[in-house]
Amino acid sequence: MAATNERRTFAIISHPDAGKTTLTEKLLLAGGAIHIAGEVRARGDRRRAASDWMKIEQQRGISVTSSVMTFERDDITFNLLDTPGHEDFSEDTYRTLTAVDSAVMVIDAAKGIEAQTRKLFEVCRLRDVPIITFVNKVDREGRDAFALMDEVADTLALDVTPLTWPVGMGGTLKGVWDFASHSLLLPGGGVRRFAGLADPALDAAIGADEAAAFREEAALALGGYGALDAESYRAGNQTPVLFGSALRDLTVEQLLAALALLAPGPRAQPALPAAVMPDEPEVAGFVFKVQANMNPQHRDRIAFMRLCSGRFRRGMKLKQVSTGKMIAVHSPILFMARDRNLAEEAFPGDIIGIPNHGVLRVGDTLTEGRMLNFTGIPNFAPEILRRVRLLDPTRSKQLRGALTDMAEEGVTQLFRPMIGSAWIVGVVGALQLDVLIARLEAEYNVAAEFEPSPFETARWISADDPAVLKAFVEANRSACAEDRDGAPVYLARDGWELKYTADRNPGLRFSATRERA
Repeated sequence: MAATNERRTFAIISHPDAGKTTLTEKLLLAGGAIHIAGEVRARGDRRRAASDWMKIEQQRGISVTSSVMTFERDDITFNLLDTPGHEDFSEDTYRTLTAVDSAVMVIDAAKGIEAQTRKLFEVCRLRDVPIITFVNKVDREGRDAFALMDEVADTLALDVTPLTWPVGMGGTLKGVWDFASHSLLLPGGGVRRFAGLADPALDAAIGADEAAAFREEAALALGGYGALDAESYRAGNQTPVLFGSALRDLTVEQLLAALALLAPGPRAQPALPAAVMPDEPEVAGFVFKVQANMNPQHRDRIAFMRLCSGRFRRGMKLKQVSTGKMIAVHSPILFMARDRNLAEEAFPGDIIGIPNHGVLRVGDTLTEGRMLNFTGIPNFAPEILRRVRLLDPTRSKQLRGALTDMAEEGVTQLFRPMIGSAWIVGVVGALQLDVLIARLEAEYNVAAEFEPSPFETARWISADDPAVLKAFVEANRSACAEDRDGAPVYLARDGWELKYTADRNPGLRFSATRERA
């Protein structure tokens, strides 16, 4: 339990361009995991952020897949999961949030809470994931700090409490005040300590007028917002707020300290027949992500498993509950983005990689032997359906393998129509199509393009009476398909047709999500 309590497994969530990847790099730098921060928009070698290891990520300066980075500091093991900010990759982010115990929400000081931030927050709320808010880019012109605090409180219905406060903003920024240590954090990483807000040395440091204005702001902030309540934060009711600048190394150390001090260790994970507690002796975990070709030279496939209970040891045999088969885990790995180290042991809260050849899938439960299923790790119905056209017909086998690989990763859906031979690819957002084409060429040497599909949306269909389901499929074979598990799917030309069909078939369920049995 001592090792378990020293784990902090957290995700960083934000709207695109809020500075999430830059903050990730600076946290790794502060934690001693890397020696130079790779700024996403920098040039040359510095452009290659540790968490953005895919070729398309490095070319476009965006994150398109979740990365896992493990590092240690002050006897605490941090498992940091960097997630894509773009809404087109929300599936990957959603599944990643099932594997964490807390989250850091990054907000742009000039823009406040944006649409994707709100969506990701709602996912955290569904699972009672506690959130620390990091208001980034205070070194640029931004909104009033009080307005930002109030927006977080009102929009997200959370109590807010400031841990740090900006002294000025943008061109007038003098630094960030740390309420706990009575320190002024200076742009670039320096720190000046004071006896308190009333210390006359503060006037000399930032100017008498600026100091007077700041003291008034600080008094209002301390008096107007509630004090820090660690239990309320861990229950998901309060969010501590830190103002800072990842680019200028402002408040990054304080954020890491807040995670160590406040963020919860491994929590109970929802499962059937009962939730799994971290102090249970038997090993149990679930696969929330599969990534192919992290090392293209070896055509590898890594399943990311969140360990939920027990002490895992290298060489253990674990049961894949969905198949009943035992899997020997000889080469488990700990991650530093694409880099990896052999894991001799792991504890609840840790994320380990299990190399396999298509055996493990997203949603799989692994245990030492007991029968249980972790819940809340669904597949999502795609919003865009396309047929794939191969530019070189001789590469059809490679195309089929590549599409299957990426469907098993959970980043696309793959449907086989009951009439016709052309497979249909489904994605949540259009940017995923660009990534899919880029990966087909870069990783599989397959040139392809997408063609319009006659269908606009898909829903998994089920019924309490198997005869009702069978009769519907037989009567609608031209609009039905199977997913890669053989589960029946209804393909509709538009939303109106979907609603019309559902209304005419009350004995059927048309589901936008599906969990593996």
